[in-house]
Amino acid sequence: MFIATLGGIFRFKDLPKEYGPYVQFKATIEKREVKDDDELAILDITGTDSHHVLFLDSYDNIEEIKKELKDADAKVNHTTLKILEGHLS
Repeated sequence: MFIATLGGIFRFKDLPKEYGPYVQFKATIEKREVKDDDELAILDITGTDSHHVLFLDSYDNIEEIKKELKDADAKVNHTTLKILEGHLS
C-alpha cells in the first residue's frame, strides 16, 4: 500500500502546470468541466512519480476520500487527513 501526502491545495487557476495532466485526467474520469475556482487537493503518492487529484467539492466527508484512496491502493497520512478535513467543512 502506498502513502499519500498532501502536495498542495490550489484553486485550478493557481495550479502549477506540472499537475495539469493529472487534473485533466481526473476531470475526464468524473465527467466534469474544470472551472477556475474549483478547489483541488494534490496528493503525492510516496515511492512513485504519481499524484492523486481530489476535487474537494466532490466529497461530503473524509471517509469518502479514504475509500477512494484505498481503492487506488493508497492510504492518507494523518497530517494530510486533518488538513483535508478542514477544507471539507
